[in-house]
Parts: sequence; C-alpha cells; structure tokens
Amino acid sequence: MNPKIAPSILAADFACLGDEVEAVLAGGADLIHFDVMDNHFVPNLTVGPTVLAALRKRFPDVPFDVHLMVDPVERLVDEFIEVGASMISIHPEACRDLGDVLKRIKNTGVKAGVVLNPETSEAVLETCWNDLDHVLIMSVKPGFGGQSFMPEVLPKLSRVCDAIKQDGRDIHIEIDGGISSSTIGVAAKAGAEIFVAGSAIFNTDDYANAITELREHAA
Repeated sequence: MNPKIAPSILAADFACLGDEVEAVLAGGADLIHFDVMDNHFVPNLTVGPTVLAALRKRFPDVPFDVHLMVDPVERLVDEFIEVGASMISIHPEACRDLGDVLKRIKNTGVKAGVVLNPETSEAVLETCWNDLDHVLIMSVKPGFGGQSFMPEVLPKLSRVCDAIKQDGRDIHIEIDGGISSSTIGVAAKAGAEIFVAGSAIFNTDDYANAITELREHAA
C-alpha cells in the first residue's frame, strides 16, 4: 500500500495560504485538499474558484482535490474545472442528476468522486460505479474542521472497499474527518488509500514530521 496524504487547507493559515501550501508540499504531501462550503449545504463558508485559480497559477503541477459541499453543485463544477481542479468530489444529496454531473466531470479529464456522509448509504453508488474514479468517505459530519473521528463509518468503508475489489474496479477510497496518527491506521486497515488531514498537520510545528508520521501509521 502506498498511502497518499492530502492536507486540507481548511486548517491552514489563510493569511499566508500560498506559503502554507508550499510548506506541506515540501513536507511530502501528495495532493492538496480544497474544501468548498456555501453556508447552505453545510453551515460554514469557505473559499471559491478564484482562490483555487490563484493557487493553480503558483503551483501548476500540484494535484488539487476539490470537495464541493454546495447545493446546487452543477454550476460550480464547471467553474472549478476551468480553474484547474484535478479531482472533484460531489455529494449525491446536492445533485439533481448524480450520473450526469459525474459524466460532465470525467469528460473533461478531471477525476470524479462521490462523497458519502456518515449517514449516507453506499447504495447510492450502485447506479454510478462506471463514472467513478474515487469515493470519499466522511468520518465526521461535513462543515467544520477539528472534529473527532467517527469509527462507526468503518464498516461502510470496508463494504465499499470489498465491492470495488470484487468487481476489479480502478476506484480509490479517500477518507476525511478526524484523521490523525491515532486514527489513520484503522482507516487504512478498512481500505482507505487517500487520507485528508487538517489539524493533524497544520496545527503542528513541523509539517514534514507530521506527514511522515501519518504515512508511517497508515502503512
């Protein structure tokens, strides 16, 4: 297993966001997780396409993993594709036609994913397996960083992993919420491959050490 660490800029210092991104990349981050919240679908407001456009200009080759917590999602999908998203994850609850949105993403060459909230059944994946590049399992309720990991999502993570393996699909599993050195191991054991971590990285004095420690516990 080659675990990938995706620092979430939600926990970064926004006064020097570009430098924060540069620091975690220098510390070994594999991709940058970009949380987009609209104060409607979730009770928080974060960043939009113009911020990603600025980061993409500074970091032209970095994979940006965009998690859209917005409703409706359709218009912003196109805007984030235009400014350089590498991956886009969407919530089925925010889509008028989930399959259509996933196809729109994939047709541009951007990787498409579905987000499963803690209360969302994996059954929603049954109609869209062929349009997926990844599944994002939320191990907290979306909206705010710094929450505690919810171990009750692990059985669902395992079931999604088993379904992917059973059919030999090239789909990756990402997990987001409360990921730290004490929780990343159980998430990896259940089948996660990409680990979103915010506070566990940005609330430390040594980003490289934090990322290395996370990777070692996952492996």
